[in-house]
Amino acid sequence: MKLVFCGTPEFAVPTLEAVISAGHEVALVVTQPDRAAGRGLEVHVPPVKEVALKHGLPVVQPEKIKNNAELRTQLEGIAPDAILVVAYGRIIPQWMLELPRFGNINLHGSLLPKYRGAAPIQWAVACGEVVTGVTTMRLDAGLDTGDMLLAAVCPIGQEETAVDVYGCLAPLGAELMVETLKRLEAGTICPEVQDHSQATLAPILKREDGLVDFSRTAKEIYDRWRGFQPWPGAHTTLRGKKLIVGKMHMAKGTDGEAGVLMVDGDVLKVGCGNGSLVGLDEVQMEGKKRMSAAEFLRGYQVKSGERLGI
Repeated sequence: MKLVFCGTPEFAVPTLEAVISAGHEVALVVTQPDRAAGRGLEVHVPPVKEVALKHGLPVVQPEKIKNNAELRTQLEGIAPDAILVVAYGRIIPQWMLELPRFGNINLHGSLLPKYRGAAPIQWAVACGEVVTGVTTMRLDAGLDTGDMLLAAVCPIGQEETAVDVYGCLAPLGAELMVETLKRLEAGTICPEVQDHSQATLAPILKREDGLVDFSRTAKEIYDRWRGFQPWPGAHTTLRGKKLIVGKMHMAKGTDGEAGVLMVDGDVLKVGCGNGSLVGLDEVQMEGKKRMSAAEFLRGYQVKSGERLGI
């Protein structure tokens, strides 16, 4: 097929590589503009752009696409069979949805209709799911509401973070997209309408999502920490200063008081909902370096009974 590929982050790279390897013609790659980020405002190039240039593919980086006459003229001139959309980060306008004969095919990082939205992988882990997956679907004007084409399942290990699950889903999604294109061309896919009554949302993550609520159970807190890696992570306050929890685990015991610290030698635990406990393995006080619980306890003379979150 003749394709236009829309994508931006590392998650989209395996799919771009896979469709090229499968022999499809990628006539244009559309990605987000280079961005200045970090303290030094160093310019960051989208991973998809780097791979596209490596393969000698033409790249455009429009700031906006909805009313972009130049982009529209360019895409109409290409007349692609399909437009592939993988973590592009922009809403696809109606004129793009109507352009290709096979439509705009999206690779979504969940088993739809669950976890529609910007952060499906993170929220699946944060909500304690034991399986997730990827779905190819035909985009429509709604938020991940289009007809489903194919899906593939990926288990989530009890200790896996969102970063680990990304590593499973990205190559799995690449294979699924190639299979989807193959079956679309052969006419052997029957699009399936989503059951909208079963839909759940996975909204874009905010910094405050990482604030630990110790009234939740230890499992809920631990799952949210796993899901919100690498950002926004998990944070609270101690002695009026921000405390980042770099690593934690569910601890044994049913005698915890929500938000109250328990010190046992080099072991640091904190009470959660229903008396449950999490162990804090690595922490970082505001403005200081990350350290193990043992280093932290020695350096700050933390005592049992101190309370987090105040």
